[in-house]
Amino acid sequence: MAITLVNPEGLPEIDVYRQVAVATGSRQVFVAGQVAWDAKGVTVGEGDLAAQVEQCYVNVGTALAGVGATFADVAKLTAYVVDWTPEKMPLFLEGVSRAALRLGTTPC
Repeated sequence: MAITLVNPEGLPEIDVYRQVAVATGSRQVFVAGQVAWDAKGVTVGEGDLAAQVEQCYVNVGTALAGVGATFADVAKLTAYVVDWTPEKMPLFLEGVSRAALRLGTTPC
């Protein structure tokens, strides 16, 4: 199975890895873990969980679009939140909703 590594335009280029890996044969796309960085690697929404979640989901959407995929193609998505407590869920969901509006989709 051949794998193509991609850094789609609109995401920061990281020296030690690529943002997206595409395996061919049976096509599978693996997106690197995304954080609240803009395309220049600047942190977005410092201290604002909703803004950070929004940026992470937008980054995932950008990575998917860079290889011709959308959230409709996602089989599994895992989110990690530092110091998670159930009280943070409304802010998390707000960030997901804002990202969905920006992307014109329904992220998983």
